[in-house]
Amino acid sequence: MIKVTTLDKRELVLNAELIERIESVPETVITLTNGKKVLVTQTVDEIIDRVVAYRQRTLRPEPARDEVE
Repeated sequence: MIKVTTLDKRELVLNAELIERIESVPETVITLTNGKKVLVTQTVDEIIDRVVAYRQRTLRPEPARDEVE
């Protein structure tokens, strides 16, 4: 999940796995796999950075149990 801000200043949390594409026209438009479009204040690069960070968090292997103490 990533946090974004809509053009009317509402904070929204999107499932990053459902992002199909991101466009700058000139606002940033996130198109989800269901066809819904969300206009946000963040730039395309900011959204990409958030998706990459999200994927790094979710795909990072858990430490072995004997390493946690």
